[in-house]
Amino acid sequence: MRTTRNDTARTPRGSRRMAGTALAAVLLAGVATSGTAAADSRPVAKAAAGQDRPELQKAIQAFVDAGLAAGMQIRVTDERGEWAGSAGVRKLGSAAKPPTNGRFRIGSSTKNFVATVVLQLVDAGEIGLDKPVADYLPQFKLDREITVRMLLQHTSGVIDYTYDVDSDGKPVQGIPWQGKDWVAKRFHTYHDEELVRLALSKGPKFKPGKGWSYSNTNYVLAKLLIKKVTGSYEKEMKNRILAPLKLSNTELPGTRTDVRGPHAHAYYRYQDAANQWKVIDVTRQNASWISAAGDMISTTKDLQTFFSALNSGKLISARLLAEMRKPHPDSTALYGRYGLGVWVQDMGSGCGGTVFNSNGSNNGYAALMYSTPDGSKTMTASITTGDAAVDTAKEFPKALDKLVKAAFCDGKATN
Repeated sequence: MRTTRNDTARTPRGSRRMAGTALAAVLLAGVATSGTAAADSRPVAKAAAGQDRPELQKAIQAFVDAGLAAGMQIRVTDERGEWAGSAGVRKLGSAAKPPTNGRFRIGSSTKNFVATVVLQLVDAGEIGLDKPVADYLPQFKLDREITVRMLLQHTSGVIDYTYDVDSDGKPVQGIPWQGKDWVAKRFHTYHDEELVRLALSKGPKFKPGKGWSYSNTNYVLAKLLIKKVTGSYEKEMKNRILAPLKLSNTELPGTRTDVRGPHAHAYYRYQDAANQWKVIDVTRQNASWISAAGDMISTTKDLQTFFSALNSGKLISARLLAEMRKPHPDSTALYGRYGLGVWVQDMGSGCGGTVFNSNGSNNGYAALMYSTPDGSKTMTASITTGDAAVDTAKEFPKALDKLVKAAFCDGKATN
């Protein structure tokens, strides 16, 4: 369970969905069988001629073999060039491989896009990073001590509208976000103000700035902040990031339920009203329930382009990039420590030092997005879950650690 001040006793919201059936879909992984999980290790056109990356192929195949993924695709760009591969199946019951250019729901990786737009507006003088959010969004009557920085860093004390615990450590139930209840409402449309007001009705988790707790509500508020200042969240995302970087395969789906273009299917395992385990295809879902905290659709290529551009200093000023990378001391979890929309992970001196990541998950999906500080080495990946029951809390961290080592440390052990 969570602590009352912060989430250091648990993994972050994005990874908690990969940690158990009681937590947003466990990444309730699965795969047909490892025998049918064929691999696609063909290098992409930009890779060096004849390049092969068996260490990366082995690492993603391990997710499939462990039952953590029905399908997985990955893209790594480094001094050796660019390599893309996949493992597993595109759809249960089929032998077709996941497309290496496939689109997928990126979950909480969305938060890094949102944080970047907010910081761009700070650079432009349209938003004050340490200004009260209540000055921009007076309709919510927020505590005036809650600043824009606190939203991006999860130190506002605002409770998560999906699930949380209150200041006394008692569970606070929000919208249906897992199990049969989420399945029944997976096509329901939620409105941003509705989600925020639900969270605020539960009272604060702690006083602003006096703790750390990962809350999706913070990023729904950040979306509304962008909208209030500019007139349109969607247009700002397009004009400031998607269009300049030519991210033609990245989109904000809104209430649209399908995934356009090539994609692998995602599945969700849950217990029905009779407590029987069922598996359904959740490729189609209305992501308004997670809103700007995790609704975007993208590809490994677009994520690579974006995260490399951000970390190489092309999207926000050096001053604000440094602010983004300052982790809160109470935010230690699976992915490192949290700054402003990004995790800071120490890989140890033998593995190149610090890497930044913004990983995420959604029911049926997970996304990985990693970069070195200068943006020259990146790893982006998609996981689509299947029908296998697996102890994700135990298996996912091990598989992830091996993959990150393979990409950034040539398989060396991290500190």
